[in-house]
Formats: sequence, C-alpha cells, structure tokens
Amino acid sequence: MNLNELTIVQARSGLDKKEFSAVELAAACLARIDERNPALNAFITVSHETALEEAKKADEQIARGQAGALTGIPFAVKDAICTQDTRSTGAATILSQYVPPFDATVIAKLRAEGAVLLGKNNCDAFGHGASNENSMYGPVKNPHDETRVAGGSSGGSAAAVADQMCVFAIGEDTGGSIRQPASFCGLVGLRPTYGRNSRYGIMPMASSLDTVGPLAKTVADAAILMEIMAGRDERDATTVPDAVPPYGEEIKKSVKGLRVGIPREYFEMEGIEEETKRIVLQKIESLKELGCTLREVSLPHTKYAIAVYYIIVPSEDSSNLARLDGIRYGTRTPAGSLYDTYARSRAEGFPEEVKRRLMIGTYALSAGYYDAYYRQAQKVRTLIAREFDAVFAQVDVLATPTSPFPAFKLGAKKDDVLAMYLADIFAVPASVAGIPGLSVPAGKTAAGLPVGLQLIGPRLGESAVLRAGHHLETTI
Repeated sequence: MNLNELTIVQARSGLDKKEFSAVELAAACLARIDERNPALNAFITVSHETALEEAKKADEQIARGQAGALTGIPFAVKDAICTQDTRSTGAATILSQYVPPFDATVIAKLRAEGAVLLGKNNCDAFGHGASNENSMYGPVKNPHDETRVAGGSSGGSAAAVADQMCVFAIGEDTGGSIRQPASFCGLVGLRPTYGRNSRYGIMPMASSLDTVGPLAKTVADAAILMEIMAGRDERDATTVPDAVPPYGEEIKKSVKGLRVGIPREYFEMEGIEEETKRIVLQKIESLKELGCTLREVSLPHTKYAIAVYYIIVPSEDSSNLARLDGIRYGTRTPAGSLYDTYARSRAEGFPEEVKRRLMIGTYALSAGYYDAYYRQAQKVRTLIAREFDAVFAQVDVLATPTSPFPAFKLGAKKDDVLAMYLADIFAVPASVAGIPGLSVPAGKTAAGLPVGLQLIGPRLGESAVLRAGHHLETTI
C-alpha cells in the first residue's frame, strides 16, 4: 500500500513505529496531488513548501515523544473554511486574493494535534450547489468516472480523499454538502448536530444550518476527527456546552438491539433510482444480521424540506454575503460611481448560482413577503424537527439513501435548477432539523458508481450513527 492510501489509524501506527516519516507521508500525498489534480481539479491551492515544513516539525515532535493524535498526518480543507496564511477563496473570484490572518476553530484544533495542511479544496462557490460545477475555478471531476460530478458543495474535498491525495479532509455541510459528495465518491462523510462543532471561521452561507465535519476513508477515522473538533467555542455562541463523548470508543460497542427506523417516504419519493434503492435496502438488511431491529416509520413532512430549505438558505445568504461588496471585503472592480463599483464587483465576483440565491433571498425577506415566505418556512421547519423528535422516541437511528441516484454526468443537471436542487432531497431534512447525518458506502452500481447509505440520529446522537456506520463497514 502506498503511503498516501493510508487511513488515519494506519498512518498514526506507522509514524509512531518509525516505519516512515511525516515528510515521506506528506511527500507521497503531494506527489499524488501533482499527478492527479490537473485531471480532477480537486485543489484550488496546494501548499507544497509549508506542508513539508510542517511535516518536518511533526517528525521532530514524534522524535521527542510529543506527538498528538494527528501529528504528521496530511489533510486538506474546503476553500470556504478559513486557514491562517493560506489563501481561502470560497471558490469565488471576489475572494481570489483573500488570505485569512486566522484559522477556523476546527482547523486550529486539528493543527494543534499536529495535522499537516496540504492545501485548499475546490467547492461550489460559498457552498452554493450540489455538483461542484458552480466553482469559479472550474468543476471537480469524480475519481470513479471523470465524466461525472464529484458532488457538492464539498466535491473537491471528497475527490481528494477518494483519489488518495490526502488522508482526510474537512468539509462544510448546509444541506448535504458533506454527505452527498461522500456518497458520490464512496467515502464516509458526517454532518454533525448543529452546534456540535464551531462555525467560527467558516464562510457563512445559511447561519442557522451551516455545520462543519469530516470526509474520511473509514468511520473510525471520522470518530477520531470528531473527538478533536467538537466542543464549546466561546467565539461561536451557537455551540453546545455538552461534553464531547469518546467517539472512538463508542463505535466499538455492539449494535445488538439497536432500533433502526426505515422512513417510508424516503423510499417512495419520486426520482429515486431503482438500483440505488435496491443497493441501500440490501445494505440496511445487513443491520438485521448484526442484531439490530428494523422498523418502518413515517416522516410525512419530508416532502416539504426542500421547499423550506430553498427559502431559508437564500434568505440567510442574502444577509451573510452582503459584506462581500468590493469595498469592505473582496476584489474591487473600479467603476464610475460607488454604486457601479458595488454592482460590477459583485457581478464579476459571484457565479450565477450565488446571484440567483441572493436575489431569491432578498425578495423573500422584503417588505410584504417576509411573512408569506420566510416566516412560513420557519414554521414548517419546526414541524419537521418535531416530527423527527417523535420518531426518535420509537427508534435510535434512521437509515435512508444519501442521494436518490449515484453521481450524474457533468453538465447533466446544470441548466435544470430544480433537478439540481432535488439532488439533496434526502440530505436536506436532517439539515433543516439540525440533527446529525452520516453517509457510509452501501455498494456500487453495475456501472461501478458508489452509492451511499445515510444514517440519521437524534440531536447530539453522533455516537449512535457512528457506531452503526462502523459496524456496517464490517459487513460484506
């Protein structure tokens, strides 16, 4: 096995046993990036020199017996997450020259444990998209089939891990942006409970929905990362004070007796491909072999989640991205007047999907329409959350498809906005409710494309979904 193909657990063991050095591990990943990134476009920025410098320091720490959990392990970060002294563009040209003077809290925690930053991953601009075709740096291609999308918006992060360019990556999930690309690329991707991980330093899209989490090769790796990233942050008032469980130990517990709910609506919804449905149901059956109890449940408000999401997200978008005007933040396009400077800077700095959502959001929040749209969406959001709460009184986790279909062809849905939005139809409900969702590989289609199974848990129920996902990895 090549060094860049190792998991976190394997890399930690090899580094501690001095079987290879952190410099050799980083160099193997950088070589893979140099070889494959021109084809896949998974990275916007690659930090060759600083990565090797960090790896050298990691080797020195290991030699002194001062290694942290991630010392010397190379990773990559979605470009909508701030990294100190490393360009962070959000995949939009309006921030093409932005170099943050600080790390996002989750990144600071990882680096404090010795993780080596390789660079920044391509994504849909500011997280707006489900295919990673809305990046102003070009689309990301799927390592399993380069004619297909890697998923969005954290598609670059998923492609980088799936193609062995890094050991793990950190993405951001508002409505499915970690789970859906994880499904398309055959990875593990976790959206934690809203408030479980700090959002400080994450370029905001929809502040009441944004979360940050791992894209990894195994559930065990995701559990390690969550132990490090999770926790209260005084710089983010939405983080929860609850203690962080030892996820790495929790996943080893038996799943015998675990109650698994199968939501009827997720398998009856129009648009789900039969092959995807069959693969997911077959994988769910393996939970029964592990001693779990399967039970059909109903979530009738699921069908309204997409409509709710695409009112709330653009509305919060229009507020959050107002700061990017070419004056206070962002690249400025000079024009004859102040108004024209604002207009041209934003027109040239944002891609079409961002502009579309900003206009929808501004309309939904305008006088006379706020009550009709945004307020009503929030009411339905509450109904969806309560419905999940009621179901979790009966079961411990829910098992669903992550996406209604595997990775689609590049350009296949780009001009059909509604079809693109529906790509996240199974991921959005958990996002709207603020509860955790984990995508794990369920199998592959006849064409060799990965299919993901989603495990949804109650609020702060990461331990349950990680435990179920870990045991699913052991089944054939």
